[in-house]
Parts: sequence; structure tokens; C-alpha cells
Amino acid sequence: MSAGRGPGDLQPGDLVVSRNRKWNGTAHWVVPGTYLGEDIHGWWIFQGAGEFCSRPGAAFYTASDAILLVPRAGEFVATFYDDSYPGDFRIYVDLATEHAWKSIRPGVTEFHMIDMDLDVIRSTQRGVFVDDEDEFEEHQVAMGYPQAMVDSMRAECAALFEAVDTMTAPFDITGTNSTSAEWFRKGRA
Repeated sequence: MSAGRGPGDLQPGDLVVSRNRKWNGTAHWVVPGTYLGEDIHGWWIFQGAGEFCSRPGAAFYTASDAILLVPRAGEFVATFYDDSYPGDFRIYVDLATEHAWKSIRPGVTEFHMIDMDLDVIRSTQRGVFVDDEDEFEEHQVAMGYPQAMVDSMRAECAALFEAVDTMTAPFDITGTNSTSAEWFRKGRA
């Protein structure tokens, strides 16, 4: 795994496989994508329609394009959807820690993280809300989350809720000049 938050020698067009796991080490989602580049917010990965995503007990082909942001700072990753997405999510922020990049071979990199259950979601029908609070509560006991981690995730969740709710960049999703719109254009080019 690479030291620090950055992906090292990753180049636009490289395959990035996001491998998520839970605090206890169990496998979670595996999602492929194409590295687009970086900006002040972090590193952007295009996840095109028709990609195969899986986790233990579930698998599907993606119904639309999405953009993943791995932030320069913060304990999260954010997935952006546009109007082509058949569901009602527009932003799905996973609270996540221990970001790490692993170069597999030239042109192929894995991004690893630990999913910490809590999600901040912008929905076209429900507005902005926090999901999986019950799972976070259960896993605190079942997986033995340290209290400092619990407190950190709650504070990060509150800050992300505010940023998504007020559409603070990079969560400014309206208009053709929004942060994610530019990355969607690059991914589809």
C-alpha cells in the first residue's frame, strides 16, 4: 500500500478497483472504474454503466455512470450520480477510513478503505439524510469500534451532512459547471 493519501503514479485511463471491507476485515463492495485525474478535492474515478459490482451475497451490473471521489482529506468517499441514474440518489457519501492505494501492475491500481456504515445521501425524493445509523450502532458492539473512532465518525458525518445539504463544493451538483459535471464529461469523453 502506498504511504500517504495519494495514489502514487496513477495515470488517467488506468483501471482502479475499489475494494471495501468492514472494520472486522470482512469483504464488502468491489467496484471497478477508470482513473480520471485529480483536483483540489481529491482523486476522481469514473464508474461507467454496465460495470460488474459485487459484495458477498450481492452482485449487479451498474445501470448508469457514476463518479467516485477519494478525498484529499476526510474519512469518506463520495459517489455522484446524474439524471441518467434510474434511482433517486444524486450523492452517496460512505463514511470510510484507512484509505490506501496499491499498485498491482502498470495501469492497474486497487483503492482500499474500511466502510464505517454511516452514509450521507442526497436523494431527489427524500432530500439529504443519514442512512445506516442502526448498522453503525450494531457494529460498535459487534465489531468493537474504539470510542475515539465512533466520536470521529459522528463528527465527520455531521460535517458531511452540512456540506451535502448546503451543496458546498465538491457537493455542488446543480448546473453544467458543478464539480461533478466536469468529471462526468471527462469520464464520458
